[in-house]
Amino acid sequence: MKKIALVSALLCLTFAAAAPAKDDRVKFSIESAMGTSDAHDKLDGSIKFYFGNQKHATPKEKFGTFTSNKKTNALGKNEEAGCQRAFLSAMIAFQERAHKEGGNAVINIKSVYKNEDFVSETEYECGSGAFVKGVALRGEVVKLP
Repeated sequence: MKKIALVSALLCLTFAAAAPAKDDRVKFSIESAMGTSDAHDKLDGSIKFYFGNQKHATPKEKFGTFTSNKKTNALGKNEEAGCQRAFLSAMIAFQERAHKEGGNAVINIKSVYKNEDFVSETEYECGSGAFVKGVALRGEVVKLP
């Protein structure tokens, strides 16, 4: 009986591993994510963020282009909530990087998924798996006048 149970368990694991994993690319509103209470609590307002091709002043100083790649556990979260959490983590990392470098803004922020850029002033892209959600953003830390 134990052998049958063991073989059955191994077969289930084999077929589960062979099943295609969820790996979706979804887009959500930047405004919605930036409007959450968590975003208001954790982003201090000292760093300005400019997505896609949003207009901004000419930088007085440039500190480099940086990537923030954040993941979150998807269990118990709907798709948008999980992606918003990963997005906010990436934005917090940008805020910390800008402070560290001496900048006051991050410009030209774009989503990066599997080395493909998604540029938008209104949306970010999230990689949504069955167990993990992830957001990778790339932007340039600068000092604006």
